[in-house]
Amino acid sequence: MSILDPLAARYAAWLGLPASATRDTADEDPEHVRAMPVILRIEREAPARSALLEAAAAAAVAVCLDPQAGQDGPWHDDVDVWVRGRIRKVSRRARGAQWAAVQALPGVTVEVGGAQARALVPGLVAEVPREVSKLQISGSDLPLDSPGPVEAGVPVLWCNPSVPMTAGKAAAQVGHATMLLAALLGPAEVEGWRGKGFRCAVRTPSEAVWEGLHPGDSPDAAWKDRGVLAVRDAGFTEVSPGTVTILAQWSS
Repeated sequence: MSILDPLAARYAAWLGLPASATRDTADEDPEHVRAMPVILRIEREAPARSALLEAAAAAAVAVCLDPQAGQDGPWHDDVDVWVRGRIRKVSRRARGAQWAAVQALPGVTVEVGGAQARALVPGLVAEVPREVSKLQISGSDLPLDSPGPVEAGVPVLWCNPSVPMTAGKAAAQVGHATMLLAALLGPAEVEGWRGKGFRCAVRTPSEAVWEGLHPGDSPDAAWKDRGVLAVRDAGFTEVSPGTVTILAQWSS
């Protein structure tokens, strides 16, 4: 059993919803909405966008699969109840003393190529710690970069080339992607990936490559035949409801 099993159970159903239904929150009590804060370290000398997104993607899944999120761990209940609902993430930016302050909060920090991101244990949006609530959500945009060839043996998170996203929005989306990957993979594959620190590559393909990865076949076929899964956004911020923002391609 994995704490991410609920994601695997509803993955295909979510992709099959009408676009308008992805925004339906009629079953939610606003006071009980939960989210995972993702803190991006953006100093005056900003990090490379791709490296920062890779750090955020690894940090998100690392929190979920940390031993402290295990059955008897102190994070288990918070992660479990969040995963069983909507897996919202809220990205914020921090630097200097702000970045230092969030290191004391429960979570995991990952560094990739000098870029750092920290995913925190999810909780009620209404009860976000002060160290987090005072951080800005806006202003997290970074220019596109050219990160070079993909390292062999790591999954690739392909960003939709037709859908502009700020770095903050993209950080949440790639975090969804790594969680879905871990939910759909077998235990041995997850452990092998854990041994690599949940390393992944974030790239923006040409539209032709994107269409080849996402030809419109069923979610089950895309995963079985090509090792590709899709992240479909509810459309609350930046993108239209039902937009596929990320394609995650597993590399064994």
